[in-house]
Amino acid sequence: MQENPYGIAALWAQGDFVIKAVAVMLLLMSVASWSVIVIRAISLWRLKRISRASNDFWHAHSFTEGLRILSSADSATGPMNPFRYMADEGQAALDHHQSHQQDLHGNLPLAEWLTSCLRGAIDESAEQMQKGLAILASVGSTAPFVGLFGTVWGIYHALVGIGVSGQASIDKVAGPVGEALIMTAFGLAVAIPAVLGYNALQRGNKDVLNKMHRFAHQLHAYFLTGAAPKSSKVVVPLKEAK
Repeated sequence: MQENPYGIAALWAQGDFVIKAVAVMLLLMSVASWSVIVIRAISLWRLKRISRASNDFWHAHSFTEGLRILSSADSATGPMNPFRYMADEGQAALDHHQSHQQDLHGNLPLAEWLTSCLRGAIDESAEQMQKGLAILASVGSTAPFVGLFGTVWGIYHALVGIGVSGQASIDKVAGPVGEALIMTAFGLAVAIPAVLGYNALQRGNKDVLNKMHRFAHQLHAYFLTGAAPKSSKVVVPLKEAK
């Protein structure tokens, strides 16, 4: 088979250091964005599975049994369980408030103390869910311009070469300029999946956060009614993170 003189291989062979550096940079950006998309998509699927188990929490006959339900979902889907974490933090906040009445926070109303602790648990879980999304946002916004830079640089060198050779026929212009435009296509090919993945993951995280806020509101009401257990610890071992 005859080798294509205007293909990607020709672009790489004829390109200088800048063109090759831009191509490698786009490749690394693509690998990074797809890695984030796959990892966060799996994590989001696990969180949605856990969120369904949080509905069964309120059908349990005791708080300890409810924690076991959340833990069973945790063992099936991975170490990150923000719903179990909120339940543990709420119980710990209640126990701490009751056993440290002489401290400054003991003068705070229990409702305010629980609200602060549950909100902190949600914020910590939200930070974990947002990990890697900044990479997608950066790749989606910069990859087209990186590709465009490669195109401009390639066209410049192509025109310089044409001028030096003194041949300006269409076959002499179309090849080098077309090869340079490939860099723009590479930039778009890297940016589009990153933008689509970022939007999809943000939308999925928002759904999980809404369920977390609803669960926290229910926990807040549950602990304030006095129905929560008064023991200092609820012995339900957390699954160890791998």
